[in-house]
Amino acid sequence: MSGCSCQPPAFDGTSPVYKRVLLVIIAINAGMFVVEILAGAFAGSQALKADALDFLGDALTYGISLWAISKSLATRAYAALFKGASLAAMGLWVFGSTVYEVFVLAVPKASVMGVVGFLALAANVISVLLLMKYRDGDANVRSVWLCSRNDAIGNIAVMAAAGAVYFTASAWPDLIVAGAMAGLFLWSSVQIVKQAMAELREQSPKAA
Repeated sequence: MSGCSCQPPAFDGTSPVYKRVLLVIIAINAGMFVVEILAGAFAGSQALKADALDFLGDALTYGISLWAISKSLATRAYAALFKGASLAAMGLWVFGSTVYEVFVLAVPKASVMGVVGFLALAANVISVLLLMKYRDGDANVRSVWLCSRNDAIGNIAVMAAAGAVYFTASAWPDLIVAGAMAGLFLWSSVQIVKQAMAELREQSPKAA
């Protein structure tokens, strides 16, 4: 018994309840992408646009997560790698566009930022609560949790930026939050990729 592992295998998403949860969360994210991208364009808010892209990325990657369920560990790990790369690309895009906006500095509409940020936060809190019990699954499942957690953090930051924009009449709080969100995307990407690579390395000896 000395060679026996005491830890159960990580949850791989093969549960009808989990699949229904994913479908609900995909619908929430797709709807909030439309709301936030329109609101971001109207308000001139880079932070809202960044958060809208996060919603879109989540809707697409959750669809990949749903597809990958019941596939082999290697397939699930590769799906997680793709999602990690997507998060990194999104983070780099947001960072680059934020640097560009620094040279424009048009003051966004704080009231729109605050209202839409609150709606987005409510949507993400619902998603986070639905996913809470699945946060320690394999790389494919964990990536879903990390994306939803990022959304909730991002929405709180957008609301804080809205308040700062209102009181300072400056675009800088909006741009700072957008840059911080880009950093969060990149950090989460690193976490997802590291776990997926570890799972692929663990699978290689078994395949051999």
